[in-house]
Amino acid sequence: MTISARARLARRAVARFRLSPEVDLDARRRAFDRVDRAPRPRRLDYVDAEIGGRPAIVATPSDGEPERHLLYVHGGGYMLGSPRSHIALAARLARRAGASVSVIDYRLAPEDPFPAAIEDCLAAYRAEMATHGPRHLVLAGDSAGGNAVLATLVAARDAGDHMPACAYLLSPWTDLSGSGATMHTNAGVDPMLEPRFIASAAAAYAGGRPLDDPALSPLFADLSGLPPLLVQCGTDEVLLDDSVRLAERAAGAGVDVSLDVRDGMWHVYQAFTPWVPEATSALIDAAVFIRSCSPVAAGAQPQPA
Repeated sequence: MTISARARLARRAVARFRLSPEVDLDARRRAFDRVDRAPRPRRLDYVDAEIGGRPAIVATPSDGEPERHLLYVHGGGYMLGSPRSHIALAARLARRAGASVSVIDYRLAPEDPFPAAIEDCLAAYRAEMATHGPRHLVLAGDSAGGNAVLATLVAARDAGDHMPACAYLLSPWTDLSGSGATMHTNAGVDPMLEPRFIASAAAAYAGGRPLDDPALSPLFADLSGLPPLLVQCGTDEVLLDDSVRLAERAAGAGVDVSLDVRDGMWHVYQAFTPWVPEATSALIDAAVFIRSCSPVAAGAQPQPA
């Protein structure tokens, strides 16, 4: 297995900031938000907004009407992250997908454990659905955000809400109980995540509920009736089996699901677009998937990927 020189450099950089439970939570949150000190992607207008009662950042193409809209749910173990930490990644995806994008600031654990985050995501989903409609709305999320996307879709389906055009999941955390074999076999390989951090985050978020509760771990939920899914992950992450088993269970439930596993890649490696070619390639493939699932909105002009 050979990865690019830039990917090797990125792996070393990621390893210096590996998530472990020993790091002070407030310090880690500040470090996540420092990502937004770098210039945001160009040719988009950024505004602070409120969606479903929660703060959000909305990015809209500045050179034409968007063809569709993305609701992006950030990762961070349900303890870290914000719109500021993830707006750059979401905006890069939106540009390639010919879309506008919203990143919501859902409530975090341990201050607000389950079901606070899902309540916020569901409220935002319904607000975006009312604005954009099911054919032009796409959900996306990384890590815990991927968990929240799945949990939101299941809750919306059960409540009789419309499903979106599709959903894109980046290294989704689907099993809070940590029963996947790669939690152990990749523990010494994953440059970003330690199993101990995952266990501590799961306990903080669960608030005493069983970790294999389908509401917490959508891997064990009834996945029938969900929209088309694209799941991307890397061979070197401890959460690899969370993606592999999700794809298997979704396909078994009749969901149109595609699993994209990249050799030598780590957790949410797509965040290194445009510096790492493997990350850029993955995000382009995701944009192609999103465009294929959602038609051009009325009044929008098709944009190049």
